[in-house]
Amino acid sequence: MYAHAPIDFYFDFSSPYGYFAAEKIDALAEAHGRSVVWHPILLGVAFKHTGLQPLPAVPLKGAYSLHDMARTARYMELPYHQPSLFPIPTQHAARSFLWINDHNPARAREFALAAYRAYFVHDRNLSDQAVVLDIAAEVGVDKTALAAVLAGPEIRNRLAAEVDLALARGVFGSPYFIVDGEGFWGSDRLPQLERWLATGGF
Repeated sequence: MYAHAPIDFYFDFSSPYGYFAAEKIDALAEAHGRSVVWHPILLGVAFKHTGLQPLPAVPLKGAYSLHDMARTARYMELPYHQPSLFPIPTQHAARSFLWINDHNPARAREFALAAYRAYFVHDRNLSDQAVVLDIAAEVGVDKTALAAVLAGPEIRNRLAAEVDLALARGVFGSPYFIVDGEGFWGSDRLPQLERWLATGGF
């Protein structure tokens, strides 16, 4: 049992910084006696609320960001290959995560990490539902059952509700962490998050 409230971790599968955080957050939390609740979101929906746009589309900042993604991966000692299609819609992966998580949270995290690595290391197109189903099958998920779920409206409505809830909590980017009511945005905030956990806040 954990003595403190869990860390809420919000991520989009098209976010390289979300990928970096996903590789680190569970170990960081565990070291400080915390659990983590993973929440998939859709940045496209958040952008409509904030007026922002994907980093590659922003003049000057876009070119810098592409360079920073690769540099951050090296800094965090993670494999990384800039996807040939970027960014992409990731609703299939997000919906899949929700359904898998309902049945087996540990496998859902395994799926999430496999999906992130598939996209940001092996350049597999997560916007293709067939690719997402293959990745799910590779981690032991019933591919036929998942395909049936993805074809129905319930999981679509579920993800939409989850994204609305995230926005209501002030989440606008990926990764975004909420711990003890405090929000931290970005994988570069992991050191601050770790200090918060170690000291009880600052």
